[in-house]
Amino acid sequence: MKTYSIAAIPGDGIGPEVIAEGIKVLNAAARLHHFTIEWKQYPFGADHYLATGEVLTEQNLAELARHDAIYFGACGDERVAPGILEKGLVIAIRMYCDQYINIRPIRLLPGIESPLRDKSARDIDFVVIRENTEDFYVAAGSRVSTKCQHDSLRVTRKLYTVDFAIDVQHTAESMAYQIGLVTAEGIRRAVSYAFKLAQRRRRHVTLIDKANVLTDMYSLWREVSREVAAGFPDVSTEYMLVDAAAMWFVRSPEMFDVVVAPNMFGDILTDLGAAIQGGLGTSAGANVNPEGVSMFEPIHGSAPPLKGLQKANPIATIWAGAMMLETIGQPEAAASVMRAIERNLERGRVRTSDLGGTATTSQVGDDIVECMQPN
Repeated sequence: MKTYSIAAIPGDGIGPEVIAEGIKVLNAAARLHHFTIEWKQYPFGADHYLATGEVLTEQNLAELARHDAIYFGACGDERVAPGILEKGLVIAIRMYCDQYINIRPIRLLPGIESPLRDKSARDIDFVVIRENTEDFYVAAGSRVSTKCQHDSLRVTRKLYTVDFAIDVQHTAESMAYQIGLVTAEGIRRAVSYAFKLAQRRRRHVTLIDKANVLTDMYSLWREVSREVAAGFPDVSTEYMLVDAAAMWFVRSPEMFDVVVAPNMFGDILTDLGAAIQGGLGTSAGANVNPEGVSMFEPIHGSAPPLKGLQKANPIATIWAGAMMLETIGQPEAAASVMRAIERNLERGRVRTSDLGGTATTSQVGDDIVECMQPN
């Protein structure tokens, strides 16, 4: 019997509650499909940081990377300054494991109403591929504290190292800057992944950028994308500015199949995608290294006001778990989980308050397990 080693990081706020339901459902899927999961839970998050002064050490990262996959809940806590946990935990794992693909399915599940008038599950079913290690999320920048300042900044990736030497002189009251970068290597592998995915779907790729304003960065994005597209003559291609894409997500979501975007634009567009598919409670994501260790998570935050109240919707986390099962080589188990989620929603009897119900987080998890059992 095949055994998988999965690292679970429940994190902060509602994270432990939704991860518990995900583990419950994935264990049920493993029993049904005759494999086992060995879970190793890690305490990383706000409490760990406040107790130790560390978010993740190099040793922690190396240990996480030895598992078959990582299952993550949420991070963020009002006791910790914004950005410390996000950069020190989620982004650190993405970069260390070179999880260069972010996958977010934008799909209206049966039994959920979209806020878009006259749009159904038939209309909202596409996937956003987001390049996950470059753009303005390289975390290279500075608050300039004096009128004259020299900064040395380094960006290190599996593919390359980039060093910046920056001399800043200014007459402003105060200032800060952030560096974004894209590389031919980073663009090529993300866009290639999107085209390969499109070949398994409806054979259409929409490439997002802002090349009319940020001309240097995104002209390179378009140039390399065109080179990649030439190798996929069976896939149609469309280029779209990010602001136009936001409009068309709302007006005509049915026009999209596979969308591929630079890091920051992809992050923003997928939150809009979560809205049109019914909310963050049903929106899953994956940070994927196709050749290495990947991390799976709901795209919602830690929602501190809901902590411990059993009101959080676990479906996004359970859906992320299904994506994890498929990625590690259990597609039939993943399909079983998705069918169970759909059955739970179609029946409509056990729902959390965000979907108009009164059920608790754990009651939804129990019902999805029940929905998975053979009749």
